[in-house]
Amino acid sequence: MPLDTASHKIPVARNAADLRAAVAEWRTRDETVALVPTMGALHEGHLSLVDLAREKAARVVVSIFVNPTQFAPHEDFSAYPRTEAADAAKLEGKADLIFAPDAADMYPQGFSTTISLSGVSEPLEGQFRPTHFAGVATVVAKLILRTMPDIAIFGEKDWQQLMVIRRMVADLDISVEILGGPIMREADGLAMSSRNVYLTPAERKAAGRLNVILKETAASVAGGTPISEATKTGAERILALGFDKPDYLEIRDAASLAAFPDDKPTGPARILVAAKIGKTRLIDNMPV
Repeated sequence: MPLDTASHKIPVARNAADLRAAVAEWRTRDETVALVPTMGALHEGHLSLVDLAREKAARVVVSIFVNPTQFAPHEDFSAYPRTEAADAAKLEGKADLIFAPDAADMYPQGFSTTISLSGVSEPLEGQFRPTHFAGVATVVAKLILRTMPDIAIFGEKDWQQLMVIRRMVADLDISVEILGGPIMREADGLAMSSRNVYLTPAERKAAGRLNVILKETAASVAGGTPISEATKTGAERILALGFDKPDYLEIRDAASLAAFPDDKPTGPARILVAAKIGKTRLIDNMPV
């Protein structure tokens, strides 16, 4: 089946065979390939990852697939924005190919394999969304194995996801380099997210303070305040902004996401938060 170019200039592969054929042609010219997996609704954060991919490889594939297996039954799968035409327009001149399969192509009848990880997937998001990372790991493994890129790039905003994918790739000996792209932020420091469009004006104003609390909490711990004390104060400040009680505000080992046993960082650390305001759940993180 030829690539779909009817609705926009950038070619779109709708199934694994067409994706592999396009990549195989590039490989005949020894061109390197980078993959940027997304769920669409692209914003400047996503586009920064595509720009990084362009710096690192001759060819760039952007996948757009709202993956049902990483959403719990009560989450916003059906409401998640789907804007392929607008996304394709944003990718003009940046990517070489969009891979936009449907669920039946990714998970055909009889599909019964799941990749699950222990350790790095278990705390934080794993505690509040226990099926999430199995869905992420499975779909990312399929996207990588279908594309066989030299590099795959993920945003650091989903820090735990990035660590899960690095662990999976290492454990399964998948021959791809996993790169993280820096978090892109709005003028007030709010991490860019497809979910930010759900915020009311008042919620949006409060959300812009979340990164400030993270910075000040991290600075407090760097200055010697015990982790438990600093994060308790930070969580109270987030609550005072109008957020629900945070799902978590934690300082963890940056790679393993294990807690520090002595209430102080003893190596590279990351502060991570997930909190809901109104109907919107926001996540953010930064180094300590």
